[in-house]
Amino acid sequence: MEQLFLLISLALGGSALASSVKVVNQGNESLVERLGSYNKKLEPGLNFVVPFVDRVVYRETIREKVLDIPPQQCITRDNVSITVDAVVYWRIVDMEKAYYKVENLQSAMVNLVLTQIRAEMGQLELDQTFTARAQINELLLRDLDIATDPWGVKVTRVELRDLIPSQAVRESMELQMSAERRKRAAILTSEGDREAAVNSAKGKAEAQVLDAEARQKSVILQAEAEQKAIVLKAQAERQQQVLKAQAIAESTDIIAQKMKTNPSAHSALEVLLALGYLDMGAIIGKSDSSKVMFMDPRTIPATLEGIRSIVSDGQLNSNGMLMSEMPPLNNRPS
Repeated sequence: MEQLFLLISLALGGSALASSVKVVNQGNESLVERLGSYNKKLEPGLNFVVPFVDRVVYRETIREKVLDIPPQQCITRDNVSITVDAVVYWRIVDMEKAYYKVENLQSAMVNLVLTQIRAEMGQLELDQTFTARAQINELLLRDLDIATDPWGVKVTRVELRDLIPSQAVRESMELQMSAERRKRAAILTSEGDREAAVNSAKGKAEAQVLDAEARQKSVILQAEAEQKAIVLKAQAERQQQVLKAQAIAESTDIIAQKMKTNPSAHSALEVLLALGYLDMGAIIGKSDSSKVMFMDPRTIPATLEGIRSIVSDGQLNSNGMLMSEMPPLNNRPS
């Protein structure tokens, strides 16, 4: 009997010793109650409790977890039915609150998220639900974080996954999008036609401007060329007249010298004057505005007699030269 009692004592002692040692894994925490009331929290590692008095009532991880929110029907502000589901990232920051403040933490969070989603969707119109998803996520995160703080829970992120309108709404949206695409295509086509017409008009205007500028430059260049030609022609004529005057002056000097040394040079001078008079008539006849002149050959001696009188008086001839006195025509040598 004593051996049996010893064996029983050893078994009970070993069981008690084994139950007094608690090992908690990293990332987990445990709550211990002593005689029905909260006693302490077991941290990761080796922990000891009083056998048959302390009891581990709650074990949970403090790592971040993912909570799937099932799809639910929501009504937007413009009375459109839409199905929404979401995903919530959360973790326990206070194990004691998470166990003693709420009975079923995960179920409470699911219902809280569903309620918040319906509330936020009811404040938006259908078009806003698709364009303001990031804002909705931020509002849900803020509200859920405030609501779950008494439970010792930290909500780190909320994401709406699917926003599915009803079949009738989807068909209406498809028709609207099709009409919108046709409208955009028509607008783009008209804008393209307008830009093409504007570019064509600008091209024609620029071409006309360039053509006018080219014609203007051509006229200016032609006028400058004509002006230069006139100037050059005038300079040439002036130089020709100067040279001609110089030649006449030199010939006059030579004739004057000859007349001084040779009295018979008067007859030669008369012949030269007569030839000059005849040349002048030929020049007048070539002029565009001239008239045809008929001269009687019998009047040539009278003409020469008039020229002789002019020369004898020392006046200027038709070329502007001062001539010496000439003997009368009846005294000319035959």
